[in-house]
Amino acid sequence: MMKGFICALLMAPIIGVATEDAAPPKSGVVDRSRAPVSEFDIHSAERFAKLALACVGKEYPNKISHVLNSDTDVAPPRKLTPAFYGCYDWHSSVHGHWLLVRLLRTFPNASFAAPAHDALRKSLTAENLKQEAAYICGEGRASFERPYGLAWLLQLCAELREWDDDQAREMAANLRPLEDAAVERLKNWLPKLSHPVRVGEHDQTAFGLGLILDYARSTKNDSLARLVTDSARKFFLSDKDCPLNYEPSGEDFFSPCLAEADVMRRVLSQEEFVKWLKDFLPQIPTTPRDNEAATTNWLPVTVSPDPSDPKLAHLDGLNLSRAWMLEGIASALPPDDLRWNALSTAAEEHRRAGLAAVTGAHYEGGHWLGSFAVYLTTRRGIQK
Repeated sequence: MMKGFICALLMAPIIGVATEDAAPPKSGVVDRSRAPVSEFDIHSAERFAKLALACVGKEYPNKISHVLNSDTDVAPPRKLTPAFYGCYDWHSSVHGHWLLVRLLRTFPNASFAAPAHDALRKSLTAENLKQEAAYICGEGRASFERPYGLAWLLQLCAELREWDDDQAREMAANLRPLEDAAVERLKNWLPKLSHPVRVGEHDQTAFGLGLILDYARSTKNDSLARLVTDSARKFFLSDKDCPLNYEPSGEDFFSPCLAEADVMRRVLSQEEFVKWLKDFLPQIPTTPRDNEAATTNWLPVTVSPDPSDPKLAHLDGLNLSRAWMLEGIASALPPDDLRWNALSTAAEEHRRAGLAAVTGAHYEGGHWLGSFAVYLTTRRGIQK
């Protein structure tokens, strides 16, 4: 349909319009009634920035997802996708760049600011990003990084658009060909998706929809927002009694149950969500807010049996994503909801366990866990 039109325009000049939105939360300014105990500070930011800076330009090892149509398609990652060839795989490179932008917005004068600016300037050139856009439009690549990598790409675009900075405006403009191709790809795909994908890894539908919806609202793309909202309702509105006791699977970095609730709190009104959540996750304990007896054994933290294994290391990320999803779910409930205490207590336990595992000791986790940590600690996915 529109695919040929968009891809044919990839070499044409693109003028991006950056828009200003709410700035990311400042360190130390927290609402004690809603925020978790563990605060985010510049020292944590420096640690996470170092992980991204160490990998966005690191080409190998590399796990590419590449369809070959002929011998001419054989090339090293830096030639195939010249902006996002580092951090082991394409999607990790994308959210590694998002991490740098997010932290620069939050701590513009930190010690990592100059190298982060340099890394972004090197990657996000107009030439590199036109090649990226041409790549995803290539024959046989309709499902490339869909939805996970494309959703993170849109987060990067939204982060740059919200940043009042000349370099950010230039990079946002450079990203427009790739951004437009990604949006078109998702708009063509979602109406054809007959059932949600309910796994705990990259292909999961719920997490992708949440990120895409946040992007659509941030950039005021009303047609995309309606499509995502309608899709979430179609897939999840009638769901009940999610089998949380079946989780986790051994290689999960998302909770299928919590991710579904986390996207539905973005879609439903508070009144609708309170009722829907009761039917969907009746396992959540109910205790008064001033009661300190809230337990976490309804959702215990996970432990990776081998953080050096690229699949088994996923469980360290599961703690981080569970934490932000629990916080998101709690944020959508009224202050007197009796589930708030259990949700917040479990979120803090997962937060502590997840952040403790972000060490960079093993590249298998170090190339991506920092982005999950920053998404959690800067509360990116929680609407104000």
